[in-house]
Amino acid sequence: MKKLTMLLTLAMVLVLAACGNGNGDGGGEEGNGETGGDEGEGRVAELQEAGTVNVGFANEPPYAFQNSESGELEGASIEIAKAVFQEMGIEEVNGHLTDWGELIPGVQAGQYDVITAGMAILPDRCENALFSEPEMQYGEGLVVAAGNPYDIHSYADIADNPDVTLALMEGTTQFDFVAQEGVSDDQIMSVSDIPGQLSAVQSGNADVAAATEATLRAAYESLGSDDVELVEDFEQPDIDGVPSYGAAAFNMEDEELRDAYNEALETLKEDGTIDGILDDAEGFEAEANRVEVGEMTAEELCAGEE
Repeated sequence: MKKLTMLLTLAMVLVLAACGNGNGDGGGEEGNGETGGDEGEGRVAELQEAGTVNVGFANEPPYAFQNSESGELEGASIEIAKAVFQEMGIEEVNGHLTDWGELIPGVQAGQYDVITAGMAILPDRCENALFSEPEMQYGEGLVVAAGNPYDIHSYADIADNPDVTLALMEGTTQFDFVAQEGVSDDQIMSVSDIPGQLSAVQSGNADVAAATEATLRAAYESLGSDDVELVEDFEQPDIDGVPSYGAAAFNMEDEELRDAYNEALETLKEDGTIDGILDDAEGFEAEANRVEVGEMTAEELCAGEE
C-alpha cells in the first residue's frame, strides 16, 4: 500500500510537472507571440504614444516645401501626410528638409519614419523603399527661354536637336524618361533643385528644364520672370512611367506602419478628404490628379505593370 501511494504521488508529480512544463513552454510561446504582436504593433503604437512622426521631404513645390516666411510645411504631399497620420492618431508631423537624392537613403538609414514629396513609384525605387498606395497622379512639363527659340514641345524635340541643353533635377524620373525619348547624356545638365533648373534656363546655361507639370508651373509662377515660359502645349511622352503615381515611402522593415498608413489613406480617399486637399493645393485639382482606390496599386507599379 505504501508503495502504491508513493507511486501514485510520483505519478501526480510527473503529471503536474508535465503540465507545468507544457504551460511554461506554451506560456513562453504565447509570451513570444505577445511580444511578436507588440513588435508588430510597435511602430504605430510608438508613434501614437509620442504623438509625432518624423517626415523627410525635399523642397519641391507644390508637392512638399517649407514656407520661407512662416517656416511651416506646405504642399499637397505634406497635407496628405498630415491628414493620414492624424487619422492614425498621430497629431504632429515633424519635417526634415533634405535633397531629393537623399530621401530614400535617409529613410533606409532610419533618419525618418516616412518620406513624402510626390515621389513616383518605380520598380527600382521599390527595391529600396516600401511605398504606400498612390496618393496622386501627374504628368510632365517643360520650361524654356522666352519665345521658345528652339521650338521645343516634347522630349523628342530635345532629342532631335543635339545643340539643346536640358536641365534636370538630380535623382528624378525625368532622366529615364528623356533617355527613352532619345535625349543623349551629353545634352543633360544636372542640378540640385527646381529653382536651379529655372535659373539655368534664365541665365542661358540651359535651353530647357523638365520636371512634373505641377512642379514647373508652381516654380514658374513663383519666379515671375519674363525670361522664361512654360510650354503650355507640351506633348506628353507615350512611355512607361507617364503619368507618374506619387506616394509616401517607408523603410523596408516598416511594413506594419506602411499598412496602417494605407488603411488610413483609403478612408480619406473614400470620404473625400484627399480630393479636398488636391483641390486646395496649388497646381493640383482632384479631377486630374486623384487616384481612386484600386485604380492603380503600389504592387502593380513596383512590378512595372502600369
